Amino acid sequence: MNRDQFLDLGIDVSRETMERLDHLTALILKWTKSINLIAPNTADDIWTRHIKDSAQVYAVAPKGWNNWIDLGSGGGLPGLVVALLDSNGQNVTLVESDKRKCLFLNTARRELSLNVSVVNKRIEAADLAKADILSARALAPLPRLLEYANGLLSDDGVALFSKGERFQQEVDDARIHWTFDLTEQPSWTNAGSSILKISRIQRREPKPQH
Repeated sequence: MNRDQFLDLGIDVSRETMERLDHLTALILKWTKSINLIAPNTADDIWTRHIKDSAQVYAVAPKGWNNWIDLGSGGGLPGLVVALLDSNGQNVTLVESDKRKCLFLNTARRELSLNVSVVNKRIEAADLAKADILSARALAPLPRLLEYANGLLSDDGVALFSKGERFQQEVDDARIHWTFDLTEQPSWTNAGSSILKISRIQRREPKPQH
């Protein structure tokens, strides 16, 4: 992958950042041999399937955020990529319950000198400051993600959830119990997929029983 492919997303990436992204991909590929950070059949196309796919989440995020929380961070996708692309060095928190994946995340944090916090807890048990941006990639169905977001997002925060081709069914299921503003950003890397940009999340009041 070269810098021009980031320009397609509206992101101007320096040569130094490209080198650090190269370092990250090498780390992911190395660790994937022993723990499941990415699906092995996507390793040959890691730049498009994982790095650019994560970069587009950063590209659609509102500017001026201070605190970004990445849920179920796994291989640091998109959280580590966000931290590498953010030239302002704002805080990114990676929440991951798997100890081995947290060992990877901390190794990447140290080797890449990133301003990230790694929280090795289940999402429900993590004590986290409210987020301006909340991201999750291949973590859970949308109704469950909204449950998390309802407790973790600041009042004017935005959730960015990467979803596959069947996202509309998840949106329909979520609207049964939640109200929210939604913008669908079609994926640049996977036709039919979208990044769901969600804000103003509120639980629907139960209808009175007659």
